[in-house]
Amino acid sequence: MSISSINYGSSILGQSVQNINQQLTDLSTELSTGVKSTNYAGMGIDEGFAVAARAQLANISAYGDTMTNVTTIIDAGNAALQSLSSTVSEVQGDASASPQNLTSTGQTIGQQTAASQLSSMIGMLNTQVGDRYIFSGTAISTPAVTSADDILNGSGTQAGLKQVIAERLQADLGSGSPSTGRLVLSAPATVPITLSEDVAGSVFGLKLGSVSSSNASGSSPPDIAVTGPSGSPAAITVNLASNPNPGDQVTFNFNLPDGTTQSVTLTATNTTPPPSGSFAIGTSATATSGNLNAALNSAISNIANTSLVAASAVAAGNDFFNTTTVVGNPVNNKAATPITAATVLSGASGNSLTTGFSAGDTITVNGQTIAFVASGASGNNQVNVTDTVQQLITKIDALTGTSTPSTVTNGIVTLNGNSGSPSLTVSSSNTAAFAALGFPGGTATAGPLRVSGSPLSSAISLTNGSANTVEWYTGNSGPGTARSSATVQVDNSQTVQFGAQANEQAIRNALQQIAVYAAVVVNPPGGTNAGAQASALSQRIADNLTPQPGQQAISDIQTDFATAQSTMKDVQARQTQSQTALQNLISDTEGISQDQVASEIQALQTSLQASYQTTAMLSQLSLVKFLPLA
Repeated sequence: MSISSINYGSSILGQSVQNINQQLTDLSTELSTGVKSTNYAGMGIDEGFAVAARAQLANISAYGDTMTNVTTIIDAGNAALQSLSSTVSEVQGDASASPQNLTSTGQTIGQQTAASQLSSMIGMLNTQVGDRYIFSGTAISTPAVTSADDILNGSGTQAGLKQVIAERLQADLGSGSPSTGRLVLSAPATVPITLSEDVAGSVFGLKLGSVSSSNASGSSPPDIAVTGPSGSPAAITVNLASNPNPGDQVTFNFNLPDGTTQSVTLTATNTTPPPSGSFAIGTSATATSGNLNAALNSAISNIANTSLVAASAVAAGNDFFNTTTVVGNPVNNKAATPITAATVLSGASGNSLTTGFSAGDTITVNGQTIAFVASGASGNNQVNVTDTVQQLITKIDALTGTSTPSTVTNGIVTLNGNSGSPSLTVSSSNTAAFAALGFPGGTATAGPLRVSGSPLSSAISLTNGSANTVEWYTGNSGPGTARSSATVQVDNSQTVQFGAQANEQAIRNALQQIAVYAAVVVNPPGGTNAGAQASALSQRIADNLTPQPGQQAISDIQTDFATAQSTMKDVQARQTQSQTALQNLISDTEGISQDQVASEIQALQTSLQASYQTTAMLSQLSLVKFLPLA
């Protein structure tokens, strides 16, 4: 009988030893790598949670990188805004200084400083972080503002601010010499005295505000009877029923192009020669009326050649830097007369648009839609096709939130947007009807305004100057807010807005006022009214650089940035906590306890040693030892 050999490797004991060796190898690998396995299969049933946790950690890391980049951009933006604010304060201080002494250049030292500060401001507004221009809205690859030289002096066929100021001044002063600011005063011998605006609906020159008189003698009717302003064009009358007594006064209030007002009070006197601000009482009411006429003419001429010059420059600055007013072309209705507020939006004849709107047409105002319906329009987002132009522009005003109502004058529609908004864009699905309203092309965007018509001294309206005027803002304006022009996601359900635009109200106003201050040159610098012109301009610039209640300030933009940073800080704090929890989850799922693994290795080594000893003992066994002796 033969005895088969024993295969140690396939024996139970051999397999046990091999298993222990494999466990030792695995545990040694765990000890050296710090994880349970080098593949997912060996990680256990909880590995699915760890995989998901790693994905969340990757998202948190990406959000963290995004917030780091955004924080850098905001920090750079804040630095630029802070420098901008300091520059504004410096220029405002120079403009507020007294006296305002002109140099031989026709400018004050403060104006000359403003010219260099303008270039610095533009450099601040063209701040770039990486590939992003901070103050360009969504046009991140485009500088926000054109050069100071182009703004002031123009570029090629594109007019600059200085030319716009010069043209506006001609339109505001008119053709008279000396100028009376487009006001027409009756001849000296005319009784009663009449003072009127030159053309109804003109946007240029001095405008009549009010007139009043005192009755120092207590007579009835008053010594100085006044009426108006009334009529078209607006006019006032001053009638001396009898010779006034010394001390009787008449006060005239005038509105200037920049929105400021100025009053003139003339007092009857017997003093010879009459002191400034008075008129001589003559031998008769007619003679006294002639003296009052001459005094009024002198006072108006003084305003026209001092305050009006400064106000005209400020108004021209508004025109050049305009981003919230859209002026249409003059258009006629079907009766071939200029459209009015009463013109119907759709009609067969007469006072209706030459091409009417139809039901289903739309007008879009800064992203908000007004729909045309056949009848039954409700709210601000619907208008009847049978409504008037006035009803339409009233609804446009409601959507923009403007405090300056839009108008229809001399066949020209002027749409005024909200001064706190970066821009105004109005478009229509019906381009033909929109053109009949005065806006060809289907889209009307606010842009620089220029004096319309020739000669300039008799012009009565403004027109869009985008085609021949420098565009100072070269970034992009969307239908939303400036801040929404740059939005990033910083958490699974949270976003942060950090956009900025150089045409925001606070920035635009600062740039505008300083540019106007730098652009105006008094000529000749030694003229009779030179000093008064410089002082009037400086005072206006100083006042306009102070934010008014309800207007945006540079600090408001910084506050928005601070809010964005605070939001990101809170998000980062939450994400740090989540990151720690997720890392712990992964560590618990995939990691090992080195002490535990070392203990297991030691136990396995003891078992292996025992197995080897057992094997050695078995290896000494022989069948011969168990056979009986012969």
